[in-house]
Amino acid sequence: MTRFEQELKNNVFVSSFCTRCNKQVWPPSDMCNSCFGNIIWKPVTRIAKLIEFSRKGDEIFGIVEFENNIRVMGRIVTTSALHAGQMLNLIECDYDGKAKFVLAPIV
Repeated sequence: MTRFEQELKNNVFVSSFCTRCNKQVWPPSDMCNSCFGNIIWKPVTRIAKLIEFSRKGDEIFGIVEFENNIRVMGRIVTTSALHAGQMLNLIECDYDGKAKFVLAPIV
């Protein structure tokens, strides 16, 4: 299990950051995908911007963006209307063979 996966299992969302070229590395990796430098792991903010969303039955899924460059797909829990550009809070993350993200609108 990678460091990224282990942190998700602990409800912590992290990304790798290159110490040589000062670049956030996404998708996360144990080395920089630009300069092959060493990385450190940093927590990612739990606030995301909703890019787009879709419904399937009673469930809502969306693509969200963290820190202006990290995009993930997650489940959105809400009873209110959603719109692109809306800010969401990451309320849970986990890993069970794949990354799982659960978000809710910021009220």
